[in-house]
Amino acid sequence: MFMFEKALRGSRQYWIWLFCLLCVMVVGLAFYLYQLHIGLGVTGMSRNVSWGLYIAQFTFFVGVAASAVMVVLPYYLHDYKAFGRVTILGEFLAITAVLMCCLLIFVDLGQPARVFNIILYPTPWSLMFWDMISLSGYLFLNVIITVVTLTAEREEVAPPRWIRPVIVLSIPWAVSIHTVTAFLYSGLPGRSFWLTAIMAPRFLAGAFCSGPALLILFCLILRRTTGFDVGHKAINALSVIVTYAMVINVFFILVEAFTVLYSRIPADVAHLQYLYLGLDGNYHLVPWMWLSVLLAAVALALLLVPSWRRNPVMLPIACLAVFFSLWLDKGLGLIVGGFVPSPLDTVTTYTPTLPEWSIVLGIYAIGALMITVFYKIALAVHEEIGEADVHVPAVPVGTADR
Repeated sequence: MFMFEKALRGSRQYWIWLFCLLCVMVVGLAFYLYQLHIGLGVTGMSRNVSWGLYIAQFTFFVGVAASAVMVVLPYYLHDYKAFGRVTILGEFLAITAVLMCCLLIFVDLGQPARVFNIILYPTPWSLMFWDMISLSGYLFLNVIITVVTLTAEREEVAPPRWIRPVIVLSIPWAVSIHTVTAFLYSGLPGRSFWLTAIMAPRFLAGAFCSGPALLILFCLILRRTTGFDVGHKAINALSVIVTYAMVINVFFILVEAFTVLYSRIPADVAHLQYLYLGLDGNYHLVPWMWLSVLLAAVALALLLVPSWRRNPVMLPIACLAVFFSLWLDKGLGLIVGGFVPSPLDTVTTYTPTLPEWSIVLGIYAIGALMITVFYKIALAVHEEIGEADVHVPAVPVGTADR
């Protein structure tokens, strides 16, 4: 396959890391086979909470996948050369995140054969159908873009002209995948917690800070472990993107909280009360949601002060705070909080079980393995062509076909 032989060469630490990931994957597979045999009853989900940890993680990682647009757009459309080295990392992150989303949907269905129902019996009036179209299309576009641009980079030539329309198409498509996901929730009239017109903008704002924050962490890890440096200018630009997106995300959350608390509609207030104060003796999500608030405050404090944001010690702390704050808010509280209490005011406690956590960790391990292999290939290509500071423009206007 395409340059995958480069991933077969590495240090002892590299192979130990891959072995550890494979062990986690095996454990996750074992628990998935157990779930496949027994059924979804092994999870903490129920009739009242029918979407749990799987769909929560799916929602979060759709945002991570969509966030690649924050490096693709400046580099390919505005020729922002500082993103020359980081763009391919962002595209690989998008591919990995989409594949993880597909796996999370797969395990949530219970019976794998149900996946074929969407293909064999398409229903264009269903948002689930369009969610499948948007995710598979975005995955296809990113694979094509990555293969073509990385091949051109390896051969030290400009990519062919036909790839530019594909890149341009991938930009609104990135926005669409998280917009359609948001519509899955905001289109349910019986769930007042999700019934808001700013669900899609809120999803996008969260995506545009959590994804770039994760990308910054990966870049810093690569700099420390491999010596591959995307450049201080790229890191600084990404941190500014994270800052603005985080401010907008927090603003949207506060706007929603004001609307609910000021209007005092009992059904809407109950969801916030359940998450942040507890309801009918159920407090198990309260500490996690307040931890999300605390992390968001820490992240904003570190990001809004330019000298702190550029500090090599404080920036990783800020990015970790952003990532885990959004993970708790969107990857746990948003989904469970929409089901509890139910439209009939029933409070059902949902706690992810050991099989759920193990399967999700197995999917995380698959994602980590893919990122490791993909980044190993990208770094090997850079080393092969002896790249220093000169980078072939991705798709410069007016380039000739190969």
